[in-house]
Amino acid sequence: MKVALAGAGAFGEKHLDALKLIEDVEVVSLIGRSLEKTRAIAAKYEVAHVSDKLEDALALPGVEAVLLCTPTQMHAAQAIACMDAGKHVMVEIPLADSWADAQAVAAKQKQTGLVCMVGHTRRFNPSHQWVHKRIARGELSIQQMDVQTYFFRRTNTNARGEVRSWTDHLLWHHAAHTVDLFQYQTGEKIVKANALAGPLHPQLGIAMDMSIQLKTASGTICTLSLSFNNDGPLGTFFRYICDNGTYIARYDDLFTGKDEKIDVSNIDVSINGIELQDREFVAAIREGREPNASVTQVLPCYEVLHQLDASMG
Repeated sequence: MKVALAGAGAFGEKHLDALKLIEDVEVVSLIGRSLEKTRAIAAKYEVAHVSDKLEDALALPGVEAVLLCTPTQMHAAQAIACMDAGKHVMVEIPLADSWADAQAVAAKQKQTGLVCMVGHTRRFNPSHQWVHKRIARGELSIQQMDVQTYFFRRTNTNARGEVRSWTDHLLWHHAAHTVDLFQYQTGEKIVKANALAGPLHPQLGIAMDMSIQLKTASGTICTLSLSFNNDGPLGTFFRYICDNGTYIARYDDLFTGKDEKIDVSNIDVSINGIELQDREFVAAIREGREPNASVTQVLPCYEVLHQLDASMG
């Protein structure tokens, strides 16, 4: 399978590492804003074609699928362009930064019938899979999820500390992980959602702190705290408070409420959530089926984000 990848930044490299591990998948084109930097990464991963234009990759013979790791503001238009060109597409989270754009991508997928998947990696992390499987077997029921998403990003930099050409967003990007995961794990839609935002950053124009409350029809609740001001342990930490134990997920690791580590190494073929996400994308294309985290499945998340955004003015 010939694949193109757009967005040769910090997250793009994570996908390049993952795709190397999937049998009979070849990245044949790398698209990036800076040709010099993109060529260097392409050389590292032995990718033959380099461009600063997505349409150049879409025109290459044999390209079947595209991974978009580009700035958030480009996701919807690029995803639609890929499907218009007859290519399957995986859009890194978030799908879009508006409800209208998210709906437009879903409509295009329905029209074309192509695989369109969104990078909601938490669905694939072995830690969250372990919880999901126990819920599916009737062994657990979530009473509350308590989630902290904390970074120290008072300047416009990416995960590697490099200057970024676009502005990240606590709600449309980082909250999307938890809003989707909460609905996925409970198997219910969110029926009530509240949000508070702190002051806007004077240069970036975004809220640097946020607090979100969610509730499903059965009464399960989620409390989410987000910050770009946190100068401490970084990342997202999930506490599942269940009827049968408490579990704390830290990306691909899982612990009990008593800080006992749970072995999740046999949950899937890898313990790397990004690799498992990419494997699902490739498998869905090969098997002609809807993937986990399809645009249709994650669309309710973006409706909730839209409601929260509107409530904060």
